[in-house]
Amino acid sequence: MAVPTIYLHHYSMSPFAEKARLMLGHKRLTWQSVIVPSVMPKPDVVALTGGYRRVPLLQVGNDVFCDTGLMADVLEHLAPAAPGFFPHGQRGLNRVVAQWADHQLFWVAMGYNFQPAGMQQLFEGAPPEAIKAFGADRAAMSTGMTRVRPADATSAYRSFLRRLADMLHEAGEAGAGNAPYLLGAAPSLADFAAYHPLWFTQQRVPAVAHILEATPAVGAWLARMKAIGHGNMVKSNSTEAIADSARASSAGARFDQAIFGRDEVFQDDHGLPLGSRVTVAAESFGQETTEGTLLAETRTRYTLERHDERAGTVRVHFPRVGYVLRAAA
Repeated sequence: MAVPTIYLHHYSMSPFAEKARLMLGHKRLTWQSVIVPSVMPKPDVVALTGGYRRVPLLQVGNDVFCDTGLMADVLEHLAPAAPGFFPHGQRGLNRVVAQWADHQLFWVAMGYNFQPAGMQQLFEGAPPEAIKAFGADRAAMSTGMTRVRPADATSAYRSFLRRLADMLHEAGEAGAGNAPYLLGAAPSLADFAAYHPLWFTQQRVPAVAHILEATPAVGAWLARMKAIGHGNMVKSNSTEAIADSARASSAGARFDQAIFGRDEVFQDDHGLPLGSRVTVAAESFGQETTEGTLLAETRTRYTLERHDERAGTVRVHFPRVGYVLRAAA
């Protein structure tokens, strides 16, 4: 099938946005870049999601996909002939490693990155009110979470970097040196998930990037991942993206059916029939809810349908893992 227009809503500093940008590059896709604010308010983001505010967001027409784990599945279907995220098979192993990287590795890395030297470099030249706004925004997003302190994060980060180096060595053929990527000769989903927290250390806070020097195999792997690039990025904006959603809404097409195909079977684990009024929110960090009508509840995802005055009828998709579905009050 022809690849439709793809919008990525992101901002440059976001590690997860870098993961998405690199996945688009791996798939050799042309995509529309929509830069959004790094802190609330985000009225154009909320117009599409109804409440969910984490980035990146992947938009195709009036289908909006949240979470980079789900985006990988969407991109795999959009460009099946391009390099895939599971070149060695090992789908289960890839997903397990990716979930570890997106959660444990990510939070340990960020705990290390946001030590005073990292913060000073990251916000060098920024006005005090911008720094204060960023801190208040992230504090609100992490309500109830236990954040890793820099000293503890340093110890764990060193251990995790050694584990990545071990993976590169063990993936080498018969132990003959290191493999180019974590699970073998080609990059897979595990690589993209493990890359982005380390990218932040290396590219955004190089003042503290010396921690990477103890694992040169990881440094060489980072260079190979960076070389993948971001594909063909075209500058766009929220006005264009929201207008595209409204046009697709008027056309009444359901792009998500072409994407997910056989995954349309209803899997009810909540006792909520399709058509129920429900909410979905992340389990932790950024727990703003999206409310809508339950359109799909498959083995891998939830889909909510909602209406916005500007964006029209929007279908918002979430992965099941890491998200909470509830009946709306």
